Amino acid sequence: MAPFDLAKCARPNILKLQPYRCARDDYKDDGTNVLLDANENAYGPGLALNPEGALQESTVTGSSTGSSKPEIDFLGLNRYPDPHQVELKKLFCQLRNTHTHTQKDLGPENLFVGVGSDEAIDALLRCFCVPGKDKILTCPPTYGMYGVSAQVNDIEIVKVPLDVDNGFQLQPEKINEALAADSSIKMAYICSPGNPTANLIKKSDIQKVLEHPTWNGVVVVDEAYIDFAPEGSSLAEWVTEWPNLVVMQTLSKAFGLAGIRLGVAFTSPPIATLLNSLKAPYNISSPTSAIATAALSPTNMTVMKKYREQIIVQRDRLVQELPKIPGVGRFLGGQEANFLLVEMLDKPASEGGKPSNKTALAAYEAMAEKRGVVVRFRGKELGCEGCLRITVGTEQEVTKFLQELRVVLDGILKGADIQSLRE
Repeated sequence: MAPFDLAKCARPNILKLQPYRCARDDYKDDGTNVLLDANENAYGPGLALNPEGALQESTVTGSSTGSSKPEIDFLGLNRYPDPHQVELKKLFCQLRNTHTHTQKDLGPENLFVGVGSDEAIDALLRCFCVPGKDKILTCPPTYGMYGVSAQVNDIEIVKVPLDVDNGFQLQPEKINEALAADSSIKMAYICSPGNPTANLIKKSDIQKVLEHPTWNGVVVVDEAYIDFAPEGSSLAEWVTEWPNLVVMQTLSKAFGLAGIRLGVAFTSPPIATLLNSLKAPYNISSPTSAIATAALSPTNMTVMKKYREQIIVQRDRLVQELPKIPGVGRFLGGQEANFLLVEMLDKPASEGGKPSNKTALAAYEAMAEKRGVVVRFRGKELGCEGCLRITVGTEQEVTKFLQELRVVLDGILKGADIQSLRE
């Protein structure tokens, strides 16, 4: 027997990792469930598709000049994809050059294109943090991959919580105190709109961190849900004004393209050069690039915006209808994403109900196990006691969700056996 001992051979920080889990790991999906757990676009890809589900040829452009070409050259898949993706980067620049925050223009030299935002999160850590020495700062409750990537890279995390008593807003003064006190903090990750909080972080608060008088580090703003926020909210073009600002975005959410795994990081040319230098040489596949290029064409942008408006209508409907269900409490955070964070109570609000993890977890389990509606339990995160995070679905999905939640909460508040609610 070889003297191999995994516990002594693998890196200790990796041994402590747990595989990423989502709500769907707990419940089998037979294709009939209403999936309101992962903040996907329930209306589908923001693409003009024919009845067979293929891209309409007229909606696809092969370059920023609009020249038409086939969606994917399958005969060319024996060749490595374009390692630089300049034409795709030009389309992202056209999308975000709104001149809302500056009169300067983004160019391809300002972009890193990755396999989802997660590649950018990890690449930034590898760029700026020495394992076992440097640190990052996060503001919980927030996106979990910042912590996972930090652990993989053996990077310590300094946490400065959001202000849970003030709508989960940033606390820039406390962040700046932490940065001043510890020069080993190399990056501050800020999620806006937040996940799971759905609120937009104030530009003025981000600016206070950027203006830190002594800290030598990078501010990373994660804008995965920015297209559900009011027009002009994105700070992407602002990277032309701040040499240490990175703004991450994705096509997974508003564009409904989670399956192609395409994310971008807007930043200063020197930082973009670092990110592009350390990435795998052909990290974006040809099919992914072709679909992303199609998604950013005028015709398909119209489709995306139509779906986005439908999501916002259903989001507003949830805001109106959920409080009418006994056992539902307050909305926490904001309403600038395609999901809502809402409290479940131990008794109706009219009777003085308090946020309850027991109620929220029971509702989550009962809904998913037997009623075919999967949401996300978030009660263990800071300031989120008793909370479910609910992705905004289609009109039919929202109707089913509201109906099933009413039945389940009615049973819970009446003391019904939890098992009976699952049947």
